[in-house]
Amino acid sequence: MEDPVPFGSHEYFLMLALLVFARGMDFLSTWVATPNLLLEGNPLAKYLGWRWGLLLNAVMVVALALWPLSAIVIATASVLVAARNFQSAWLMHSLGEHAYREWHVQRVRETRVTLYLFCLAGNTLLMAGIGVVLIGFSRMRLVPFAIGMGMITYAAAVVFYTLLAVWRIHRAAKREARRLWVEQNRRVNDRELAIETCSRPSDRIV
Repeated sequence: MEDPVPFGSHEYFLMLALLVFARGMDFLSTWVATPNLLLEGNPLAKYLGWRWGLLLNAVMVVALALWPLSAIVIATASVLVAARNFQSAWLMHSLGEHAYREWHVQRVRETRVTLYLFCLAGNTLLMAGIGVVLIGFSRMRLVPFAIGMGMITYAAAVVFYTLLAVWRIHRAAKREARRLWVEQNRRVNDRELAIETCSRPSDRIV
């Protein structure tokens, strides 16, 4: 199933076109949602930026087109990611990246972690479940098997990057709370020191 196709063959260019479309939709949806990559959930993509990210993806697309199974898996996951991005891209674009991030972070902080994780599990497990069913009924045929794998890959990526983002949000909240606690204690200590200084009798020179 994972046998490579000849470079330059009809099958190769078919896989190449599929990958270019899928990765292009991922890039387009990301650009509409967060042109400055402020809301990008993938730390590597944010670090590389648009120029190096495009270059890396171009190399990846040319190489993966040789392997139909990998190409369809990546294309399926990329299209699903693009669809997820387009779902909220209008809101991100209208609010602005900074305003949307502050709004989203505040909503996450105000939501119980158990409820958030339950909804995340429902979102991803249902998608992964369809992928498992596709694989089970594929009888090892390339296209349905690869699409099922792509759906599972997408679900796993959503879980990983969402949990990473939530962990960062709660870590930042703890740091902020610790900073406020230290600042409050410092102010209390300064106030007590000032009161103690004022209450001492003045030294007089006789």
